[in-house]
Amino acid sequence: MKKVFALVLAALMALCCVACGEPKEDINAKSEGVMTYAEYEAAALESKVVIEAYVQGKQAYSAEYGNTSIYAQDGDGAYFIYRMPCSQADYDKITIGSKIKVTGYKAEWSGEVEITDATFEIVEGNYVAEKLDVTALLASADLIKHQNKAIAIKGATVAASKDAAGNEVAFLYNWDGSGQDGNDLYFNVTVNGATYNLCVETDLCAADSAVYAAVKALKIGDTIDLEGFLYWYNGANPHITAVTTK
Repeated sequence: MKKVFALVLAALMALCCVACGEPKEDINAKSEGVMTYAEYEAAALESKVVIEAYVQGKQAYSAEYGNTSIYAQDGDGAYFIYRMPCSQADYDKITIGSKIKVTGYKAEWSGEVEITDATFEIVEGNYVAEKLDVTALLASADLIKHQNKAIAIKGATVAASKDAAGNEVAFLYNWDGSGQDGNDLYFNVTVNGATYNLCVETDLCAADSAVYAAVKALKIGDTIDLEGFLYWYNGANPHITAVTTK
């Protein structure tokens, strides 16, 4: 009888953990020889790094170059793995939440810290990070500590951009307005009195995606909530994956 009761209690505890959303694994646990995020952060540029993290976003597969770029996180920080070589078959196996072990070299480009020349393997584990609300951090020097994380920005106001003719518009095709439908979208938002430039990168969110259509429908003065990744290009340049007009 006691054995039956113990089994029932264990089952109830397991169900409770699932219902409460408690993690089923230690998302900061590392295999032998794998760096913690602190060790990765302290590593010198151009040095070899080995990390394990969970995929939070992936760019479209490039058949021409046989690679993709990945946003990944563990519980302590985030990583951007630039143009990671892989086959189409392996790319298809990488899903949001997949845990990967990556060996490559730490590099920096215009302030964006990334891993290049990477090799990878998919390992056991799955985790999707909650998006970090950075609304109050945008003007802070601490914002860069969250580089490459999945983020949210709340209550932003669409600010004007200027096209090639000097007209005020809600968005531009390409950063300078030189593009056309199907190119990356750039737009400005004001948060707490400061203006920030954001991007919908078509390698990450295709031209037929919901976020691409949402940005094309924006009007100057709209109040919006945003989700994306905290990419860096000479300062914060979030790559946006979702827009909700309020």
